[in-house]
Amino acid sequence: MAHECFADEIAIDFPSVGRVVERMRDAFLGDRVDADVLRAEVSLSQREAFDGLVVSLGVPIRVTCPHCGGRGETWTEWCHLCRGTGESLLQHPVRVSVPPGVADGARFRFRVTSPDASSVRVEVRVAIRSSAA
Repeated sequence: MAHECFADEIAIDFPSVGRVVERMRDAFLGDRVDADVLRAEVSLSQREAFDGLVVSLGVPIRVTCPHCGGRGETWTEWCHLCRGTGESLLQHPVRVSVPPGVADGARFRFRVTSPDASSVRVEVRVAIRSSAA
């Protein structure tokens, strides 16, 4: 309920300002309980699970549209690159270290932050393939 504040306080014609306000709200009031979590699964062989390894992932993060600068429009027309939202998706590369001896179903949670985007909470689940597969 505390996160409802600021909801109607800002009326600027930059659609991407909403994400900035969310980041400020989270910095002052803490994370929302219902905040979205990006979930991914990493499939490992039994040998990879035993030895451990580093897995590369691409985490989609929302950034200010480079074409319109977050306005959602260019002069009198809406921006075709971001479709008027003022934001673009960018695949942010992340390397996750999976420790040796990891168990099937283990979960790793982390946050991807960028100065130009709102943070993304990520949960990676480990699935170990049977030797027959």
